[in-house]
Amino acid sequence: MVGGTFDPLHDGHKRLIARSFELAGPGGVVTIGLTTDQFARRKSHPVREYAARRAMLELFIRDRGFFAGYHIEPLRDQYGSALTEDFDALVVSEETLPIAHEINLLRRKSGKAKVDIHQITCVLAEDGQWISSTRIYRGEIDDHGRILEPDPSL
Repeated sequence: MVGGTFDPLHDGHKRLIARSFELAGPGGVVTIGLTTDQFARRKSHPVREYAARRAMLELFIRDRGFFAGYHIEPLRDQYGSALTEDFDALVVSEETLPIAHEINLLRRKSGKAKVDIHQITCVLAEDGQWISSTRIYRGEIDDHGRILEPDPSL
């Protein structure tokens, strides 16, 4: 299981999603929680509507030809179905690791089995800082982490 807003879908997101499919392996299934438009409004930058983000995510998955199956579900809060569903692993970034620990704590309190947590390292931009959607929307970097030159006409 993995979750996020995935807008824009940058190299860090792609590493996170690819790791999820690697762990699931052939015959496995990856559950992808995609933040709803309402939940995504908490972001500090604009976010495209759910349908557009879902289409971009599905295109990436098809283009990569992963062997595991998948399904995308609306993520209305930071936990989604991770508190109630049976699954094996949660794949997170350094940034979302604390939420994964919280999910396991809440699962244990409700009598659910603990899940394995797999943390990926965040992808760094050319300047050594994390690639993030916020930095991309600010025009600092592109979705691959390349530094963008300021537009002199602005």
